[in-house]
Amino acid sequence: MTSALKKIVLASNNQGKLAELQAMFAPLGVELVRQGDLHIGEAEEPFHTFVENALAKARHAARESGLPAVADDAGLCVDAFGGLPGVQTAYYATQFGYEKSDDNNVRALLEQMANIDNRRAALVSTLVAVRHPDDPEPLIAVGRAVGEITRAPVGANGFGFDPIMFIPRFGKTFAELPIDVKNANSHRGQAAQQMLALMRERWFA
Repeated sequence: MTSALKKIVLASNNQGKLAELQAMFAPLGVELVRQGDLHIGEAEEPFHTFVENALAKARHAARESGLPAVADDAGLCVDAFGGLPGVQTAYYATQFGYEKSDDNNVRALLEQMANIDNRRAALVSTLVAVRHPDDPEPLIAVGRAVGEITRAPVGANGFGFDPIMFIPRFGKTFAELPIDVKNANSHRGQAAQQMLALMRERWFA
């Protein structure tokens, strides 16, 4: 595959997401560039599934940059809420009068679950990569980390819902785990491992 593929646009402006994915993609020798650093605006995300939104974001970034693109659409699916907030996770706090932010999402979720005993939830990450905007064979990888929502934040690592996502097999929240352990087991880590295997097979073989 051409050397142009060594630079891939990340269809996100989330610094935490960039840092995580750059570390995970390092074995491929690729450089991830945030779309915002290329003055590319965010794509619309009108769909109700992670894969459709990720594909829309990847195609938009590839079209605007002329480079291959990878997009991550991730969210929290809470059993007690019928799988919501799902694709609307990033804007969850705004439903309750808060400004959009990771901290406010955590605050709003803990408030809404204050009297709920079923704490089971899953963090889901869907990664989609395209070689060009009209790529008929996008690469799709899905990771899922199942745990329980704590009653208060615990731990100082990570971002997003990491401080309240308790993973029973570790006996800790994602925010308490060393970064390398979290990256190997998180929803995004699982999806990235699958994506690396797909890229090696389809793009870099």
